[in-house]
Amino acid sequence: MTDDSIEMFDAGEAQSDADWLVIMDEIGEEAGYFDPLGGAHSAFFSDQGPVLLVSFETRAGIRGAGGGQMPLGYQIAAPRGWSSLTIVAHEDSWFRDPAVYGYFDRLIDDAFFEDFDRVVFYGAGMGGYAAAAFAVAAPGATVLALAPQATLDTELAEWDRRFLRARKLDFTSRFGFAPDMCEGADSVYILYDPIQQVDAVHAAMFRGPHIHRLRARHIGRDPQAELARVNVLRPLIDAACAGTLTPQRFFHLWRARRQNAHYLGRLIGRLQSQNRPARFLRALRAANTLVDHPQLRQALQRAESGASSAR
Repeated sequence: MTDDSIEMFDAGEAQSDADWLVIMDEIGEEAGYFDPLGGAHSAFFSDQGPVLLVSFETRAGIRGAGGGQMPLGYQIAAPRGWSSLTIVAHEDSWFRDPAVYGYFDRLIDDAFFEDFDRVVFYGAGMGGYAAAAFAVAAPGATVLALAPQATLDTELAEWDRRFLRARKLDFTSRFGFAPDMCEGADSVYILYDPIQQVDAVHAAMFRGPHIHRLRARHIGRDPQAELARVNVLRPLIDAACAGTLTPQRFFHLWRARRQNAHYLGRLIGRLQSQNRPARFLRALRAANTLVDHPQLRQALQRAESGASSAR
């Protein structure tokens, strides 16, 4: 199925959060539904095919990312003829809300997930935490979580001081400790940058034979944005939904970074500060084949000159 064979909905006319909610409600009537979950979350369901992509996203992220102000999960699933369910957080809630718990309880009671041949839970950061935590609702699902938090409970993660406001939230009650909640999943893919030490500690808290750690060095603190820049995000989620994702498949896709000027620019900056002349030189040569920029050329000339004099 292609983009031309299915109607794609668009909320791009929304000028405000209130407008967006109204438009999404109208879209939900045709696509499936768009329901409020208390005052801080919403659920958008697009009913299309036997594969279901469950994504956890924020309203600000959806509205600010382009794509007709539609959820990323919908943008990826709909053209393939897949169903999608997006849990939308209106604020940085970490999806810790009894209304969200109750919604998943209803899905479980209705055997909702059993209607699909394959279920994939996806999210990044806060959404990655939720993707792992709520996967307990669909045993046998696949989880793809980018730089997820395992928990922000201060008893277990006092060392993570990035989200001090979120420490007030309850991570000990239902759907709380993400590594435990995804034990019934078929496969869990945790993608993170091992150089980001706090993310690496969270990743280490996910254990078991079904856990696959996808170590993406130098991807930074926002893996979703970086994967999107190198055109790997959608193929990665596609592979999870098609049942073809493996660590080998990810690393094959991740090679695209070597041909991406933005990634190479960030890598050059890091390597320059780390005093790693050989790798710095390789990165500069690769960047100069992609971008014609006087500063890059000058930096390459200096690096090559330094390498020659060091021999």
